[in-house]
Amino acid sequence: MSLRLSTVILPYRRWHEGGRAAWTRAEQLGFHTGYTYDHLSWRSFRDGPWFGAVPTLTAAAAATDELRLGTLVTSPNFRHPVTLAKELISLDDISGGRVTLGIGAGGTGFDATALGQEPWTPRERADRFAEFVHLLDRLLAEDGPAGVSYEGDHYSAHEARNIPGCVQRPRLPFAVAATGPRGLGLAARHGQAWVTTGDPKLYENGTPEQSVQAIRGQVEKLADACAAIGRDVTSLDKILLTGFTPDRSRPLQSVDAFVDFAGRHLELGFTDLVIHWPIPDSDFAADEKVFEQIAMEAPAQLR
Repeated sequence: MSLRLSTVILPYRRWHEGGRAAWTRAEQLGFHTGYTYDHLSWRSFRDGPWFGAVPTLTAAAAATDELRLGTLVTSPNFRHPVTLAKELISLDDISGGRVTLGIGAGGTGFDATALGQEPWTPRERADRFAEFVHLLDRLLAEDGPAGVSYEGDHYSAHEARNIPGCVQRPRLPFAVAATGPRGLGLAARHGQAWVTTGDPKLYENGTPEQSVQAIRGQVEKLADACAAIGRDVTSLDKILLTGFTPDRSRPLQSVDAFVDFAGRHLELGFTDLVIHWPIPDSDFAADEKVFEQIAMEAPAQLR
């Protein structure tokens, strides 16, 4: 088994002041996919520049030819399935079918209250996420003239039309971020891929060994969720978004350190690792020369 290497390019730079250059360089370096976060703002970047995910990915689609593009991740916090579906079929068309939708339940950060609502409870987030994914699946896959009509507890659609549908058939792929039983069930049922960042409880004080063991447990629970609906878990790609495990900075210190980190997760069945494009003076600070060396040399060592 080989491992695909992708990157996250956070949308904090103006397009003509380094934004475009990062996306074109990602393609030159051979990354499989270039992702960006789909937030209105995020953590330490809240008081600085931060641009929208879909316009950024649309510009990246026009600036690249082969690099896959995606969100990591979109959530219901400020999105509605009907309007999101229209944006996604447009992006899929502009990119020539190079889009993957990373999608998750959302959290309690700035996005959770930006539209003026009270923060949802964990149960309400899970309820909304289940309905959101189900309806979005239909909206992207059903492109007939009658459209899609749906009446749920949280979302509705009335004859919502998405003609001509996605370039990718039956729709663009979903990469479902989940660790709990309900989310893993959605990944098994609707996902073409599953995403994890590891176990957040281990972020501060855990060890790399504890992290690997916790992620192994997540993979096993995903397998159980797939088995419950008669699906082979090997039919899902498995994506690790790095930077949130106890050894978060070490993998980008050298090619050898990255290959060691990646190899341990390859053994767990992961098909894709995603590393953050270096950002000075942030949680994602790293030597850009080492980062590029990893992009160019590590995949061959992991085949």
